[in-house]
Parts: sequence; structure tokens; C-alpha cells
Amino acid sequence: MRVAAIDCGTNSIRLLIADIEGNSFREVLRTMEIVRLGQGVDKTGEFHPDAIARTLAAVDLFAAEIARKGVQKIRFCATSATRDATNRHLFIDGVKERLGIEPEVISGEEEAALSFAGAIQDLPQEDGPFLVIDIGGGSTEFVYGQSSVEFAKSVNIGCVRMSERHFTQDPAGAQEIEAARSDIQEAIKIAASIVPITKAKTLIAVAGTATTVAAAALDLSEYDRHSIHLSRISAEKTHIASQRFLSMNREERLALGYMHPGRVDVIAAGSLVLSEIMKATGAKEFVACESDILDGMAWSI
Repeated sequence: MRVAAIDCGTNSIRLLIADIEGNSFREVLRTMEIVRLGQGVDKTGEFHPDAIARTLAAVDLFAAEIARKGVQKIRFCATSATRDATNRHLFIDGVKERLGIEPEVISGEEEAALSFAGAIQDLPQEDGPFLVIDIGGGSTEFVYGQSSVEFAKSVNIGCVRMSERHFTQDPAGAQEIEAARSDIQEAIKIAASIVPITKAKTLIAVAGTATTVAAAALDLSEYDRHSIHLSRISAEKTHIASQRFLSMNREERLALGYMHPGRVDVIAAGSLVLSEIMKATGAKEFVACESDILDGMAWSI
């Protein structure tokens, strides 16, 4: 069956079209648009009209691809920003109009379970138990388990939220970085009260922040998902990449060959989240994973 999974987060909206028969999975198309749907949500509690317009324009592009590729079933999940926005109906109605399906506003716990399913699919079971970290735009999920989720917690320390909340200078000032670090550490403590973050054999990090840090650590001249997928990035290289992003200005970050233009403004805060997680877990390395919530969603259809 040909399925389409759409994951709409705080920073990006992504589409995966795949053919799934039994245990066989064939990727047909994977694409992303950075739409910053969560622009200002942390401060105002609602979607900005421009953010809705940008996101629905991306949904139009995806709808055309879905029609062109003959998709039989669609699942659309919206996450952190949509959970927080009081005027989310404007966005949901717009999606319904374009795709004929109701987007699901999923809980942090369901988001965690789907990310976990996608993340562990290419790793051997003997590498478990796993701790999957999904750093999004609005929230970060901590998910622990062997073959399925045993503990999960979603906390509000995404890369967009931390950037908007703490960073006003470019590059961020020392006090701004320390305020963000303190916020991140508090949230990690909340996650650690529920999830055994120091007990995993393998730490897997999914989504754009982690894969961009991996691209930096691997010193790639351009973004290459095949080189990044399942690469093992040491804690030391993670901290170095984070320090580098935090010290650069916008132009310097934009000039990096592997940097997606839509990630330029939020990668410094995102990398700080990942760096602090590496310290708190004591992990010596993380596995960068290109399979994530999208893959979990596709399998769930």
C-alpha cells in the first residue's frame, strides 16, 4: 500500500511517501519545508497569521505530490506548537480543506512512541535498551525502551522555543546562553524523574538539530543523509559543534554547506539542548538517525 505521513512540528513540516507491504518498506519521497509554524507561540499562546499562511502553502505543495504519486492513505500529525496554540482550529480547518483529512494533534507521549518506533528500526535489538531523543522546535521527547516504549516524557525545550525565549543577540551573549542552559537543565531533570536517562546502552538522537550536529561533527561539505544515518558522534564532538554554533553569527552559520537555511536561526539553541542532554545522560556518543516520527507514522498506517 502506498501511504503518506505528514509531520507538522514547530519549525518544519515534512512529508514521507512510502510503499509498505508486510515488513517491507520502500521510500518513494521524503521532503521538508521550514515553515516556523510555532513563531511566537511560546509568548502569545496562538499562531501568527503569517505562520499559518506559510504552513498551508507547504500543505498545498504536499497535496500536489500526494495526488501525483497515487497515495492511498494519509496520516497527518501535528505536535508541540499546535498543542499550545489557542487558535489551532484555523490551521486544522485549512489542512482539512486541502487534504480532506483531519490532522491529529497528538500528545507528547504519542509523539514519543512514534519517534521511538521510527528510530530503532535500523538498529539491532542487542544495542538496546535505547534512549531516543527527539529535539523538535517546541519540545524535546525522551523515550526509553528495548523493543517498545517503557518510559517517555515530553518537555518544552525545543530549538525554536529556546531561541525565542532566550536569544536576542547574534551570536547569543554569555548571559543568554547561561539562562538557556539553566532552563534546559531544569527540563532534563523533569524528564529524568520519569525516564531512566542514564541506563540506556545506546542513545539515539533524531530530527534536524541532531542530524545537523552530526553533519558538523563529520565535517561534511554538504548535507548527506546517507552519511549521517547511523553515524556515531562522540560527546566531545557534540560539545565542540554546539560551542561553534553558539559562537557564530547568522552569516557564518548560513555559509556552512550542510546547514538548511531554515535551521540557521535555531541551531545554536538546539545544539545546546543536545549538548546538555549528552552531559546529563553520561553517554559517550549518540547515534544520529534519519528515521524518526515520520517513519513511525508510516508504519502505523
